[in-house]
Amino acid sequence: MNNRIFIVAHAPLAQALKACAMHVYPECANEVLTLDVLADDSPEQSLAAAQRLWAGVPDGDVLVLTDVLGATPANVAQQWARDRKAKIIAGVNLPMLLRSVCYRHEPLEGLLQRAMTGGALGVVEITPPV
Repeated sequence: MNNRIFIVAHAPLAQALKACAMHVYPECANEVLTLDVLADDSPEQSLAAAQRLWAGVPDGDVLVLTDVLGATPANVAQQWARDRKAKIIAGVNLPMLLRSVCYRHEPLEGLLQRAMTGGALGVVEITPPV
């Protein structure tokens, strides 16, 4: 069974990241869920939205990717994950998400490490030589 991936980020980043990843992995659309946290939504509203989004989704391992440590999306992700088998990473970027989708079949702990490695290795300087 594959892990699900839950992106919780400031709007419109979550849905935009998913759209980019589905360009490469369109067959994974049902395994990547998103929550775009709106600027004027309270943390309680965002948490309720996350719970509604996941209502009816079978239990299983979840890798949660969020954007900024300490911001509302990350705080909501932590609250949402309390009673689930989930791992959370702050600092999501597209290389991290692509690596996560590619390796979603691995055990959750291994997927966590793959995602973090993909995110870190995806940040490189590519300035052309002068």
